[in-house]
Amino acid sequence: MGGYGRFIAKRSINMIIVLFATLVLTVSLLGPTMDKILTDAIKFNVVEEITQKELQFSTLEERQTFIDNRVKDQITTFGLDEPWYAPKRFTNTVLKVMVLDLGKSNYLTSDSGSSNVRDIILEKLPKTVLLFTTATVIVTMIGLYLGAFVANRAGSIWDRLNSSFAVFSGSFPIWWVGMLMIFGFAFTYQIFPPHSTPQTSPSDPMYVFDLLYHMTLPLITMTLVGFGSWAFMVRYFVVGVLSEDYISAKRTIGIPEKRIVYSHALKNAAPPIITVIALSLASSFGGAITVEAVFGWPGLGRLFYDAIGFLDIPIIIGLTYVSTVVFIITVFVTDLMYAYFDPRVKVA
Repeated sequence: MGGYGRFIAKRSINMIIVLFATLVLTVSLLGPTMDKILTDAIKFNVVEEITQKELQFSTLEERQTFIDNRVKDQITTFGLDEPWYAPKRFTNTVLKVMVLDLGKSNYLTSDSGSSNVRDIILEKLPKTVLLFTTATVIVTMIGLYLGAFVANRAGSIWDRLNSSFAVFSGSFPIWWVGMLMIFGFAFTYQIFPPHSTPQTSPSDPMYVFDLLYHMTLPLITMTLVGFGSWAFMVRYFVVGVLSEDYISAKRTIGIPEKRIVYSHALKNAAPPIITVIALSLASSFGGAITVEAVFGWPGLGRLFYDAIGFLDIPIIIGLTYVSTVVFIITVFVTDLMYAYFDPRVKVA
């Protein structure tokens, strides 16, 4: 196996170890709570079953005995007769989640009525991808152009304004800015809806347009908060490239300044910028909670927020695992790209 093959094998093993460790830690932290919630849910369902079937008992003791026996049978059926940390049960839980057998939600359902955790997550995932991928693309485009522009004017008024705006916009939490945007553009001027969940049915032909309309306000908010920091970061990388000798040589032979900045300097500063773009997309799955909760966007972040509120443990475990998988795969692909184009990474 060559150097690149060993690099891939090593990164793959590290990825599996991180996934397993994250899952073990998550299950360990939520295990005691998970058992209590499942046991309470079983007791509630047994009582509901008695009520719906209108079962009759001669005494209260007989009724309670029936409930206790029924609960005991259900606990045995679901494997709750062993503690969550029992080796067999703990291992089964971890292995099931790793192969995306995420079980059923205790309280939440998908729009189609399914309580299967995998169905719920797959239903919400495209909406989170749509919002945060679009926001990342817009913020990146603005940041690339603006960052390269001020990098070529380091120390100018434009550079100082960009740095000041980056500090200013990055100082406020996005949920606070989102609340101001809702107050200003949803309640005061009533341009956008205050709640970003579309009112039309997914089967309606107008659903896509309704979804995009409801997405506009959170998209504008994320762009306003994010592009200043992006421009500052791009400016930092491009300024370093502009000080290289080969840039001075290109200026000497008469290449236009605009071409030097946007074609040569920005291109050579691309590797670290691409890395940040990839990691931003991956980390958006974890950072979506506050944005989607404030705007009511029906994605993974809002689902995570609701699951925490209901203490829906299967949903929490499933979302944690899926978010970790997305992030680790992104880092893995980024490492492979770096190693392919820069052999020094493999040596390191």
